[in-house]
Amino acid sequence: MASKAGGEGKEAINEQVIANTYAIMRTEMNQLYTKITELEMEVSEHSLVIGAIEPLDPSRRCYRMIGGVLVERTIKEVLPAVKRNKEGLEEVIARMHEALERKKKEITEFELKYKIRIRKADNDAEDEGGKKEGTAQGVLVGPAGQ
Repeated sequence: MASKAGGEGKEAINEQVIANTYAIMRTEMNQLYTKITELEMEVSEHSLVIGAIEPLDPSRRCYRMIGGVLVERTIKEVLPAVKRNKEGLEEVIARMHEALERKKKEITEFELKYKIRIRKADNDAEDEGGKKEGTAQGVLVGPAGQ
């Protein structure tokens, strides 16, 4: 009997290790989703800036935040830098999407290997989704020349 109790304890530990590993993997996947969303918002902001300053006179004065310092430049100097930053962000997002797909595949294989199934609470998910829709915020842009 003592050997059976020891065996059950070992299985419980293994199940706990598997559950912890799975939770860590899910957390990593959620962190990737969060970072991708954050970077996509930055790309969107870069696009707004490009769209706002592109039609303006290239010699016009503009300000750019560099390392926490506001620097005065001309549109001709700033526009190429903003475009380069946007392209760089898009490349990073593409690499992160690849990493996300690898993580999804890894999680799926882990679920199949250990026969993991997720229980979903339908009522909670619907309630939270309804609350999140009403919290959207917009961007306010003032007229040029002021």
